[in-house]
Amino acid sequence: MRRATAIHARVAGLDWERLAAELDRRGRALTGPLLLPEECGALTQGWDDEGAYRTRVVMDRHGFGQGEYRYYRYPLPRPVEELRAAFYSELAPIANRWGERLGEGTPYPASLDGLLERCREAGQERPTPLILHYARGDYNRLHQDLYGDVHFPLQLAVLLTRPGRDHRGGEFVLTEQRPRMQSRVEVVPLRQGEGVVFPVEKRPVEGKRGTSRATMRHGVSEVRAGHRYTLGVIFHDAR
Repeated sequence: MRRATAIHARVAGLDWERLAAELDRRGRALTGPLLLPEECGALTQGWDDEGAYRTRVVMDRHGFGQGEYRYYRYPLPRPVEELRAAFYSELAPIANRWGERLGEGTPYPASLDGLLERCREAGQERPTPLILHYARGDYNRLHQDLYGDVHFPLQLAVLLTRPGRDHRGGEFVLTEQRPRMQSRVEVVPLRQGEGVVFPVEKRPVEGKRGTSRATMRHGVSEVRAGHRYTLGVIFHDAR
């Protein structure tokens, strides 16, 4: 297991007060550097290791866009496992605060193990972390990653390739739909090894009438050249 302790330390060392404030204000938060170039390279080089994945999805067969993604099987690659557990512990208090603001019931467990146990009780046992590959002309339509009745409201994406060198285009895109308002669109700039935390489905927003729900979706714009790889870290499991 390479750099597992270092990954935990990097996550714990992030400015979580800033990240929480950015999530509240903008509906997303940039982490800064999370993975080293060699760690990104190891994950992209593992793309052809068929034994590492439980499912392969060719996006245009399902109307999802163009490109391909592969869900990891358990046990996850150690860097992915480390990121998933470390981020969950930091995000759970934010998720619970959002739940209180939205008037939702059961709080999320403090640890990832607790969430996965809740998923198993609901029949959700398949791992959801994934790696996505886009070539020239590929893109990902706006969507949400729910997978079942149990879902954690935040997720993480980490860019594994170098914009401007390994690929051009392929920007990460978020949309937000508030009640009685037109959609807001944001293109989120990412560098290699940098992550973005964003909502799976919705987030609380404050307005003149109090707290309301903003519906969030995410996608990827068309890749104009090269190859783009992304790691997606979803915390709840799937049916």
